[in-house]
Amino acid sequence: MSDSAYRVETTSRLAQWKIENFASCTYRKSDPFKIGNWNWHLSVEKNRILSIKLYPEISNLTREQPPIASFIIRVLCSVGDRKALVHPGITDKPLKNNDDFVWMIGTPLTGKFIIDVEFLDLKAASPTGDEPYSIWGQGFIQKELNAAAIATLGRMLSESIHRDITINASDGSIGAHRAVLAARSPVFFSMFSHDLKEKELSTVNIPDMSIEVGQAFLSYIYGNIQHDQFFPHRLALLRAADKYDISDLKEACHESLLEDIDNKNVLERLHNASLYQLPKLERSCMRYLVKFGKIFDIQDDFNSFLQWADRELIAEIFHEILATWKGF
Repeated sequence: MSDSAYRVETTSRLAQWKIENFASCTYRKSDPFKIGNWNWHLSVEKNRILSIKLYPEISNLTREQPPIASFIIRVLCSVGDRKALVHPGITDKPLKNNDDFVWMIGTPLTGKFIIDVEFLDLKAASPTGDEPYSIWGQGFIQKELNAAAIATLGRMLSESIHRDITINASDGSIGAHRAVLAARSPVFFSMFSHDLKEKELSTVNIPDMSIEVGQAFLSYIYGNIQHDQFFPHRLALLRAADKYDISDLKEACHESLLEDIDNKNVLERLHNASLYQLPKLERSCMRYLVKFGKIFDIQDDFNSFLQWADRELIAEIFHEILATWKGF
């Protein structure tokens, strides 16, 4: 039996195991696959009924910080018709060993089928004893900046200490400091270094940005953005990062947008990945749609997408479809 029989394909939050032929087996265990901080296994056992297990690989990390998982698991019985058996779903369940999640299926399965696991969240125990925290919702920015510098810059913004520039958003204004903006963005640096109206009037007009996004944008620039500011405005912040050439913000948005691709956002993510030249996001969206077969689940949305999407991007999608189907 080929190694591919045990391989699980993954994106950041999705795992799929294709079972080509299980008729002659009573038990099969997948190769390890990585989701979040942990390596995982799926197993299938056929006795009187079929049982499917999902569990983390035993390690020091698993013993010290066992994953607390929320996920949806499905069995897709055929790719074309997408007939599926769907588990009711798991929310915040600690998984330590191979008996913590067992799905007993009474319906007999014949021929090829796919086990599809979509992780909605993964939490780990806090080292300080606080409530478990989501590994996909942490303040990744603060980890890379000095706490004292963050606090100082944050006070400059929140307390309007010696502000000397005004940002006019579409529905409000925010005070800021031209030196900080110029240090973080070559576009702002150029504005304030030449005799442009922004330098003369001490204002920057950004009519395509809301005040909420503007506040999140400045909070990032000043190093004290919070997750609840960043997360809902990632696409708007991506546009601002591209416009003002702030590469680390663009990459932060890129990495975050990789983490929660789903049926509702994959086409918008794919469009923005192409527009802003985000290759990892584009590849992940393509794999989600084509390799994982999710394009079948959103056919109406995909047909609408074809009416307005970039022609080169559409050509890439169909090239991916042909390449995938050729190898199936």
